[in-house]
Amino acid sequence: MGAGHGHRLHFHGHGPLHRMAAHHKLLVLVGFMLLVVATPRELYSVFGIYAVLVVSVIFASGVPLTYIAKRMVIEVPFVFFAILVPFIATGPKTEVLGLSLSEPGLVAAFGLLAKGTIGVASSLTFAATTEPDDILRGLERLRMPDLIVQIMGFMIRYLDVVTAEWSRMLVAMRSRGCDPRSPKHWATLARGMGALFIRSYERGERIHLAMLSRGYTGSLPK
Repeated sequence: MGAGHGHRLHFHGHGPLHRMAAHHKLLVLVGFMLLVVATPRELYSVFGIYAVLVVSVIFASGVPLTYIAKRMVIEVPFVFFAILVPFIATGPKTEVLGLSLSEPGLVAAFGLLAKGTIGVASSLTFAATTEPDDILRGLERLRMPDLIVQIMGFMIRYLDVVTAEWSRMLVAMRSRGCDPRSPKHWATLARGMGALFIRSYERGERIHLAMLSRGYTGSLPK
């Protein structure tokens, strides 16, 4: 298994948040997220304070705000779901821009968007200021079960391998006239994703056998 390396979410820097111990950052992140989740949805001003706090931490970390914003695209499916909630929820109705929307649905949508956005931004800031290997060592310091830490380590190390494999498959598909964005080629795209799963599984089997042949007994050397 190769040595640790930086991940695409990490932003190289030397700010105070970069220098902070990973297990301390993990504890702060988990504690902050528990606080955000436990906050009632009706306390709108409190969520504003949380948002200002997160943005302030991002500025203090030295990570460009645009760097975090571009990676928050992962939240898009939750945004679409939150937009639908006022239309499908029951309860008293109110008029918003000529549309009849559910009042409880609007409150629920706000809670989902506020808590989700704050959580995603906080997690991305943590990932941008912490090297993957430091995260694993931090989990070990927090007495996370060794097997879980190993699984997470393998995920981090081979995520780029799998995504690179998928990129090569997309290039091959396009060179044969297949457009993955076209609905008529989605069946081919689905078969390609299935093939990627099989390749990844077989690669994992080969890696496991190689590790066993080198004396792996269930724990990695420190």
